[in-house]
Amino acid sequence: MEVYEILLDLAIILFFAKVFGILARKCKAPQVVGQILAGLIIGPCVLGWVTQTEFITQMAEIGVIILMFEAGLETDLKELVKTGPIAFLIACAGVFVPLVMGALLYMGFYGTSPWGSENFYKAVFMGTIMTATSVSITVAALQELGKLKDKVGTAIVSAAIIDDVIGIIVLTFVIGFKSPDSHPGMVILKTIAFFIMALIGGFIVFKIFLILDNRYPHTRRIPIASLAFCFLLSYLAERVFGIADITGAYVAGIVLCSLSDNRYIERKIDVSSYMIFGPIFFAGIGLKTSFDNIDSSMIAFCICFVIVALLAKVIGCGLMSRLCRYNFSDSLKIGIGMMTRGEVALIVAQKGMAAGLLTADYFTAVILLILVSSFMTPILLKLLYAKDNKTENQIA
Repeated sequence: MEVYEILLDLAIILFFAKVFGILARKCKAPQVVGQILAGLIIGPCVLGWVTQTEFITQMAEIGVIILMFEAGLETDLKELVKTGPIAFLIACAGVFVPLVMGALLYMGFYGTSPWGSENFYKAVFMGTIMTATSVSITVAALQELGKLKDKVGTAIVSAAIIDDVIGIIVLTFVIGFKSPDSHPGMVILKTIAFFIMALIGGFIVFKIFLILDNRYPHTRRIPIASLAFCFLLSYLAERVFGIADITGAYVAGIVLCSLSDNRYIERKIDVSSYMIFGPIFFAGIGLKTSFDNIDSSMIAFCICFVIVALLAKVIGCGLMSRLCRYNFSDSLKIGIGMMTRGEVALIVAQKGMAAGLLTADYFTAVILLILVSSFMTPILLKLLYAKDNKTENQIA
């Protein structure tokens, strides 16, 4: 592809993402909903003006990494430590319930199969896709609502990160049954090693940044160095330890969130995220969508797949939150905040296709799940918070 064609694609994406983002805000919906809709309209599904090229995919990946880095920077570390055990329980429920319900759904459509059969592995893999949580859209919605740092926002982001790690372990186990080259035990060891490295290395990096921050406060070299650290930890997480790069980005933000200049860093980073990388990421979800080669039986499966996947997260995470003594409203917010799927679900699906556990036909169901959850989650969260604000005003 020529450079000028890339520039045209970027111009179309950024313009329509901004226009539809404004329209979404006028309709009292989060801007990310409009940006996803923009990608759907300008993409192959409707107008076909822009296609999902490798360049756009890479730009979108940078967008989600920066978004998760910002989420880490805005995290209240004390609140995170306090909610850590609860977040772990919510994450476990958010993996177990979708895994079981997804497998039962597949068996309901295509029949039960004995342990170890091809159909059994496919059923379990369908459940594995449902375990994935992509909190980036929820993070953007909570940022827009000003609720990212409260008790519910911290619990959602913390649980989603833990959910991501558990989901990767589950994926490796499932693929391990199919491929003798995969070693689930090694993945567990690598995951533990990553967090040990992040703990020790993060402490050293924080001390270095503390010195730089005290010596050069409110200078652009600090945000530049922090972004470099974010990319480095994302690379190490994905390449060396086999963990999603967004986990490394979020951990990088956590390492630097206690700096006195963390808000200054976040503001500088947000400029590039808001102007270019964020819109490309959210519009990219719409660009991936295609409704070709779908028959009536696949439509029925896709609809059930989306419904079960959404309900499984709400039921699993919501009930566990309730057991952890969150009130009903906050438990519902956590359940809904955890039901978004995005790049993690796509990665899981692509790995399943490579292992022969998923065919291209079923990939449409994953795309639909990402679209529906991406649209519904920000809207439902906004409605729930608006209802709480209305109730508080009535009491006052």
